[in-house]
Amino acid sequence: MMMKKPLIGLTTYGRDEKNAFSLPAQYLESVRRAGAVPFLIAPDETELDEILPMLAGLILTGGGDMNPERYDGDSHETIYMIDDERDQAEINIFNRFYETGRPILGICRGMQIINVAWGGDLISHLPDQFGETVLHRAPPRVPTPHKVKLDPDSRLAQLMEVSEAEISSWHHQALNRVADPWKVVAHAPDGVIEAVECHQHPWLYAVQWHPELTAAEDPPQQRLFDKLVTASQEMSNSTQIAA
Repeated sequence: MMMKKPLIGLTTYGRDEKNAFSLPAQYLESVRRAGAVPFLIAPDETELDEILPMLAGLILTGGGDMNPERYDGDSHETIYMIDDERDQAEINIFNRFYETGRPILGICRGMQIINVAWGGDLISHLPDQFGETVLHRAPPRVPTPHKVKLDPDSRLAQLMEVSEAEISSWHHQALNRVADPWKVVAHAPDGVIEAVECHQHPWLYAVQWHPELTAAEDPPQQRLFDKLVTASQEMSNSTQIAA
């Protein structure tokens, strides 16, 4: 009997000027390479009661900045694409899906969403606090590579099978005060927090970089998606057996 592919939810960008929702194809391609079926969740989705039980795993994706009012942060001229509809939707989706115990991966903005949802806050603009010895995005607003060091004893390092990685960075904000129960497990050379994991959940990781951009040719990045899908499949199977 052929095993059914797990369904992995991915949050989309907010509404654009044409009133359309979208998401870069690399996210979907990374999930498909891992052997799962991607399912897009728009910020205006009203049928979460129907959708969330169908999902075996969840990815909170990247995108524009959160409204700093959500974490009592300072406004900054570089903050862009504020979208209250998306902020509220993703916080709600995360909180609800967390309770299921199923796998969750936060990517870039997704990591920030989870931190703020649990009471943490963000650095409004990295160059103001860390300078520019390490570029976390290139001008005007495009991805750029840099290295990150992972705690070799972390679950994330074991999952990715590396203690140092070359990543694709595309952000100007990052975690400041880290909410409980996050554990910081990776840093950039300038000290910026690059990844966290949660030991109070069966499978919950978040990275500040964009693994989907290089996953096709970089095995450690693809492993984030592969292991998410494997864990999702295993949990789904065990739930079915228990039922």
